Amino acid sequence: MALPHDIHRSHRSGRGPAAAVGIGVAAGLTAAAGLLLGRKAATVGRIGTGHSLKHRALDLAAGALQPKYPLAAMSTYLNGFHMYADDMGRQVEATHFCIHLRHDLHQCVIFDRNAADARLIGIEYIISEERFRALPEDEKQLWHSHHYEVSSGALTAPGIPDMAEHAYFEDLVTTYGKTFHTWQYDRDDFPYGVPQLMMGFTEDGQLSQELIRERDRRLGVSTSHKRHNRADIPVPDVAPGANAWEDGRAVQTDLQEVRLKR
Repeated sequence: MALPHDIHRSHRSGRGPAAAVGIGVAAGLTAAAGLLLGRKAATVGRIGTGHSLKHRALDLAAGALQPKYPLAAMSTYLNGFHMYADDMGRQVEATHFCIHLRHDLHQCVIFDRNAADARLIGIEYIISEERFRALPEDEKQLWHSHHYEVSSGALTAPGIPDMAEHAYFEDLVTTYGKTFHTWQYDRDDFPYGVPQLMMGFTEDGQLSQELIRERDRRLGVSTSHKRHNRADIPVPDVAPGANAWEDGRAVQTDLQEVRLKR
């Protein structure tokens, strides 16, 4: 608490209580900026094995000085699983960071895990059922439903309280996603090949229980608890055209040689 003679001295120096508060706020912001810079430096220091000191310094400076608006707009962190559209046996964990771009469109970048040195493995677009039903028929075969992923608890938003997560998934349960993985990290420690179309799971018995247990252990979540907690979420019928692989035939990307247009 300021003593009377301290306040008197403050007034004589031309710095009233408001000025003192302003100085305190500025000092706090400076300290916060220093803390963020320190965290950025620590993060950069944990990745980029083999980088020169020069490149590490440049990375740190870019991280501190350059605005990155799309990254700042990412509001949702989701964890789930995908399978290759033409091979249900190839199942991988997928960590999504998403932007709610419009009321009927999310866009997500996908990593293999939530860590500073995570590998960027793909992208996903998420749309409303209304938007999906309006797609051309050949486009629909690229999309998968989220009905089972949500109701089963396999798709989760780590760190979000149950009540808030429940409300979020009440909306997401009716959506559809189009996903391509650019890094087949279940095979190679390098992004070889062309992007691969991925799909989501649609019923019990498809997704590896070992993958679920490992994910739950590492993230401290319970898929069975989430499934129970979401039992009251209405799950509509899947719109025709989604999950095209369920009829026993699938589409997948491949390279083909074509004539160059000039």
